[in-house]
Amino acid sequence: MLTWLKRDELIFPPLDKALREPNGLLAAGGDLSADRLIQAYRHGCFPWYQDGQPILWWSPDPRTVLFPAELHVSRSLRKLMRQGRYQVTFDRDFAAVIHACAGPRAYADGTWITDNMQAAYLELHRRGFAHSVEVWDQGSLVGGLYGLAMGQLFFGESMFSRADNASKIGFASLVERLQAGGVVLIDCQMPTDHLISLGARSIARQEFAAFLSRHLDQPDTTDWQS
Repeated sequence: MLTWLKRDELIFPPLDKALREPNGLLAAGGDLSADRLIQAYRHGCFPWYQDGQPILWWSPDPRTVLFPAELHVSRSLRKLMRQGRYQVTFDRDFAAVIHACAGPRAYADGTWITDNMQAAYLELHRRGFAHSVEVWDQGSLVGGLYGLAMGQLFFGESMFSRADNASKIGFASLVERLQAGGVVLIDCQMPTDHLISLGARSIARQEFAAFLSRHLDQPDTTDWQS
């Protein structure tokens, strides 16, 4: 039975209560307050829903993750990064990145990054939890991604690309910086061909929860300055 969250409580059900079909649906309801979102990620779930739906909270099994040391950068992508065609910055324009991620996609109708979601993650950015990566081409924003940093973990949310390989360069640059800061795991939530090509793989939800327990409260020394 699906759990409905109360607005005055920040408690989520145990992860093993998530449904098998649809895979990982854990709870519904509640709100998108910063405190609830922080608790959700610490618990191992994330919001994902469309306009007109209640807020839905998910914890899929298995979970798609990337271990920084397993990042795969193709020879051609590495060459493009060395050429310096694109400039990569961090936390330069979070609002522009999340707005671009919410834009229309050729393969999907509508967006799950609603206006309310954008406002919620902008608040998390103001609180120092949410961060962005921007990829620029001669001053124009052509790619990027955003997510949350907590302890030695990074929870990726969404990325976009308006130029060839822009999002891959942004992601690879992020992984290298996170690894230098001591981050041990990047949560990618669900598998895509794009992420798998970069080295992402699936682990059991129970194993993912163990990483949360061990690393959420460890110090993160990632440099978020551009």
